[in-house]
Amino acid sequence: MKSKPLKLTPTSYALLALLDRFGELTSYEIKDALESSIENFWPVPHTTAYQEPARLAAGGYLSARQEKGGRRRRRYTLTDAGREALRAWADEPVAAPPQLRDEMLLKIFAGADPDPLVEERIAWYREKIEEYERLLAAVRLAPGWTGPELTLRAGVDYYTKMIEMIERLAAEEDR
Repeated sequence: MKSKPLKLTPTSYALLALLDRFGELTSYEIKDALESSIENFWPVPHTTAYQEPARLAAGGYLSARQEKGGRRRRRYTLTDAGREALRAWADEPVAAPPQLRDEMLLKIFAGADPDPLVEERIAWYREKIEEYERLLAAVRLAPGWTGPELTLRAGVDYYTKMIEMIERLAAEEDR
């Protein structure tokens, strides 16, 4: 009986892209790398860093090797099949539309006073812009990191526009 091919999700591809970019990683290193890169624009549950690599290895998209000493962690790396699947997916000229999921807007819809929410959110956006600018400076020093540079620049632009939108909404609400 032939087994079903493994279904790859956008999160599967996120993990493949991460390993393609950083090379061999443990699940813990995957979690850290996700937090400082992909999770800035594609939320990934922390458990994914531990479950998805094993699933992808079972499907032949990653190879795994157990460390001989120390904590005997499992280290994952991309296989040729994983690299081919990633390239085929990345080269598709379509992407699912974005989804807006914003608790601040949900609370305002539910009748919350927007002023304290707006103040806190703008401060958070400004911190994210500063974080992205620091990451951009580091990425620009690394040759061949065009994709991460473009996503960081998009993040800076996105949060800048979100500040403008929130300030505009707050001004309209004050009228």
